Order: sequence, then structure tokens, then C-alpha cells
Amino acid sequence: MAEITSFSGKTVAADGQGLIDTAVAELMARVGDRVRKARERRGIPRRVLSEMSGVSPRYLAQLESGEGNISIGLLKRVAVALDYRIEWLVGQDDPFSSEVTQVAEMFRSADRTTQAEVLRVLSAEPSRCQRAGRICLVGLRGAGKSTLGRLVGEALDLPFVELNREIELAGGMPVDEIMALYGQEGYRKLEADALDRIVSTHDRMILAVAGGIVAEPATYNSLLARFHTVWLKATPQEHMDRVRAQGDTRPMQGNPEAMAQLRSILHSREALYERAHAQLDTSGATVPEAFDRLKALIESQGFLS
Repeated sequence: MAEITSFSGKTVAADGQGLIDTAVAELMARVGDRVRKARERRGIPRRVLSEMSGVSPRYLAQLESGEGNISIGLLKRVAVALDYRIEWLVGQDDPFSSEVTQVAEMFRSADRTTQAEVLRVLSAEPSRCQRAGRICLVGLRGAGKSTLGRLVGEALDLPFVELNREIELAGGMPVDEIMALYGQEGYRKLEADALDRIVSTHDRMILAVAGGIVAEPATYNSLLARFHTVWLKATPQEHMDRVRAQGDTRPMQGNPEAMAQLRSILHSREALYERAHAQLDTSGATVPEAFDRLKALIESQGFLS
């Protein structure tokens, strides 16, 4: 089987299963290392930890070597015995060196007044100048992001960019192949990197993004901070009809539950889409009508001021 270099810099099999196996191995190694360090810091021999947790010494030895695929229940026993939070053992951030973890603990132990003040500061709305004249259209497939984005860009003399096209340029292959080869994690990494490049090269533009970007918290928060966002919304039936009208029959092909799934996706993402700075319902509107409404919304909101 062919091999590729993963986004963590390791060589793995060139398929989704290879990336998953690598991620699991990395997690097991991280958990084992954290358990060993926590035990050593507390000065507890493995035999004593076994008695405290009810996990056998042999299993603990396998765990600390990164070879023990421990269950959540047993890992919780070990964490309690070590007086550790279980998330400290499995999380990406090392609890002893990560400022993120340290700040989280400080926040957790603070009084409610302090917590409220911290949330107020951290939740402050980014300055409009950070968004410059950048406008981003979000929404499900079939909302009209590409069609309207291109038309409004031409009318307002703004460059129009589709984020997936930037991802394809960086990845050297179509998005479908990127997903098949690198999986969701690899695609999301390219997505975040492409967004950073676009921001560094454009102060004024129209951007269209894939509908699922809102489900990636870090990338979506970055998008909201650096773009004036508009949620283009429509009814589920119109979303489906527009995609099919474009010649893409995949949403319905061999899938009688496609419409139910579409409704479910829209419902699950609705609260995320509502975080956009403005909304435009294109239901029942012709392309010229939707174009006029979007252009008027951009002007009334002062997104280019």
C-alpha cells in the first residue's frame, strides 16, 4: 500500500484507516506518558496505583508504555486515583506546561464575579476594522453562495473567492480526493490554512465557504472575527432543488432519506449559522431578486465602509 506523510508529520498508509490508526496510536502513547508522569510526580509506585485504582499492575505497565487500549471506565479509575482530571490525560494540552489548561483551571476556581468579567472580556465583539472590507457568505449547498457571490463581486468591483478552490490549489487535488486521502482532519487543516492566506492577501473581497465550516469552532470563530458574514438561507426543499438543477444528483441518488438528512443537518447547524452578522432568506427569490437584496444588505450594513 502506498504511504503518505500525515499532517502531524508522520508516514502512514495512504488511506483513511491509516490516519485513524495513527491518531489512535498517538492518543494511546500520550495517555500512557501522562499517566506515568502523574504517578511519578506523586511518588506512587505502580503497585500502589494498582491497589488504589483496581487496575492490575500488568495492565498499568502496558498503559504507560502506550500499548494498553484502556477503556474509559478503567481510565477514569486511574485518573481518580491520581487525583487527576481525565481530560488532562487525553487532551492535546499538557496540564503542566499548557497555558490554556492553566487558565482553564484558574477560571474554574474563580468566583462567579471574576468568571463573568473574564467571559465579558473574552467575548468582546472584534473591531469592525479587523474585518476590513471582507465579506463571507455562509450556508448550506444550494443557498446561492457561489452564484450571488460572483455577481455581487462583479457589481461592487470586489474579488470573489471560493474557499474550496483555494484548498484544492494548496492540496493539489479536488476536495473529494483530499477528503478520501487525508480525511476530515486533513481537510480541516487545509481549510484553516487557506483562510489565513486569504486574510493576509485580501482586505476587500467576497468569500464563499463550504456549509460545514461552521461545525469547526476554531475556524468559524476566526471567520467571524475577520469577515462580515452573511447567512444565505432557504427552505430545505429549495436547497435540494437548486443542487439538482445544477446537475448534481448525488444528494438523492440511492438515498431515499436524503431530504430527512438535509433537514436534520440544517436544524443542527441553525444556531451556528445564526451567529453570522446578517441573514438573507433567498427562498422563492429569483437570482436577480436575491442579488438586489444581498447588494442592498451589504450597503445598509456598511460592510464596505
